[in-house]
Amino acid sequence: MSTTDAASDRESLRDLAVRVATEAGELAREGQAGITVLDTKSSPTDVVTKMDQATEDLIRTRLLAERPGDAVLGEEGGEEAGDGSGTSGVRWVVDPIDGTVNYLYGHHDWAVSIAAEVDGVVVAAAVNVPRRGEMYEAVLGGGARLNGRTLQAPPAVPLEQALVATGFGYRSERRVHQARVLLEVIPRIRDIRRGGSAAVDLVGLASGRVNAYYERGLHVWDWAAPGLVAGEAGLRVGGLHGEPPGEDLVIAGRPELYEALQELLEPLGADTDG
Repeated sequence: MSTTDAASDRESLRDLAVRVATEAGELAREGQAGITVLDTKSSPTDVVTKMDQATEDLIRTRLLAERPGDAVLGEEGGEEAGDGSGTSGVRWVVDPIDGTVNYLYGHHDWAVSIAAEVDGVVVAAAVNVPRRGEMYEAVLGGGARLNGRTLQAPPAVPLEQALVATGFGYRSERRVHQARVLLEVIPRIRDIRRGGSAAVDLVGLASGRVNAYYERGLHVWDWAAPGLVAGEAGLRVGGLHGEPPGEDLVIAGRPELYEALQELLEPLGADTDG
């Protein structure tokens, strides 16, 4: 495949992600009022609602109707191939409602995230934040956009002037250690923000609402789409010790700020549970 063909294919995947994320976001937005907990997952605080499931069902249906040879990995329903083969080399990574607790309590910071992987590499993404009226999209090597406009993250600031976003796990033991880490971090930065949605935090970083971000315990559906948006907006997204982003830790920021935050977090065991 030529470079031009590859870029065109990535753009078509992005366009599909945007269309489906738009429809899914409207479904979830309309269903937010009066929503209740359907079940819990890893702990009593890790909740799932009927709208999580309904939104993911819609996303799966739309994606596989248009591309039946693809596979879909969703937070709620696991992995599925449309025609049973999943041989196209494309896998969609879906978080139907990232920030479910925010969603449950009527807050605005939740998002629909859809990423397309080709042979394991995220190449296209859409992140819809319906209650903010924000649609983020990105193509690997093709840049990021917010509501159709080119998105470029602001320049780095020194660590001591950085507004840093983070999140906490669902298990109490992990939260205790994360709080200990935070006690060491907060005197060395401007301030901390805890928004409740990794996707909204990462795209918010790309649009300048915070300067850096770190969190332990994320899954691939939490960071795949917003991580590509952040990366294409000029940010570095990874883990400690030169590792890619993963469940141990995700760090994001302008490269020089990323390095400074990494140096701060590494001796604190931010990628462990203490």
